[in-house]
Amino acid sequence: MKKILKVDSPNDYARFVEAPVLHPLVSIIHYDEVSPFRHSLNSYGVYGLFIQRQFPKSLSYGMKTMQVNDASIIAVAPGQLGGLEDNGERITLSGWVLLWSPELLHGSELEHHMDRYQFFSYFYADSLRMEPDEWLSITTVLSQMRQELTEHDDSPMLRSILIAYLRLVLEYCNRIYQRQLSQEDSGGSDLLKRFHRLLQQYFNEGRQLSQGLPTVTYCASELAYSPRYFGDIIRKATGGTAIGYIHAYIINQAKNLLMHGYNVSETSHLLGFDYPHHFTRLFKKVTGLTPSQYIGK
Repeated sequence: MKKILKVDSPNDYARFVEAPVLHPLVSIIHYDEVSPFRHSLNSYGVYGLFIQRQFPKSLSYGMKTMQVNDASIIAVAPGQLGGLEDNGERITLSGWVLLWSPELLHGSELEHHMDRYQFFSYFYADSLRMEPDEWLSITTVLSQMRQELTEHDDSPMLRSILIAYLRLVLEYCNRIYQRQLSQEDSGGSDLLKRFHRLLQQYFNEGRQLSQGLPTVTYCASELAYSPRYFGDIIRKATGGTAIGYIHAYIINQAKNLLMHGYNVSETSHLLGFDYPHHFTRLFKKVTGLTPSQYIGK
């Protein structure tokens, strides 16, 4: 099994890199002050923004690998997995980390607007690339937030101030995200994003437990296309089939569940398979390994 650091609270990661603990629900870490430290593959129960001038090579994000250059931001959300497994190496990084618990947002307006920030999605497997002025603006806000945390005790007023700062940082990030989206090709790329969101919604709502695995016909209908035309667009956008994309999505979810300790039978059930051997057959078809072989890697 992989070595996974469970970041169930913001300070779990702070303690791992030996950064100061400033607040029970928020952690602000200045990498320049705590380096060097070890790699970690993190299972997140919190939101986070990694705002850095450089990142480790071949960084894992969900089931994908990212190569990040220049001043960038990587966003993570509860339920996600990312980082690099601890191999004993100590690394030196420059930048900041902002982590916060969903509990901080409870009852706030921001809690109801978090779904606006699409850059937290696994599908958006790209970093937010900052211009020099954006780096300065965002890191200045983080410095001010940290000053609030060091100079004032926890209180409802302090939490309101932290949420206000947090929303400002997220809006800066959203502006970068929207700029990068406008530079992308629309058409097939836009449909692919909607296709992926549809699959996310399907599994997040637990429909697989009552309706079984999603089909191409179902997805095409939900997106207002005929199955054949939908399949043609997906093939042009990805080079593969729509059913292949669905299967890849399902197997990515399966890998996540297996790495979090679920056995083959439990994973099969949670993903909507009628029988565990159907799940095992698809898993091997997509990955070349059985689920048991994958767990034992």
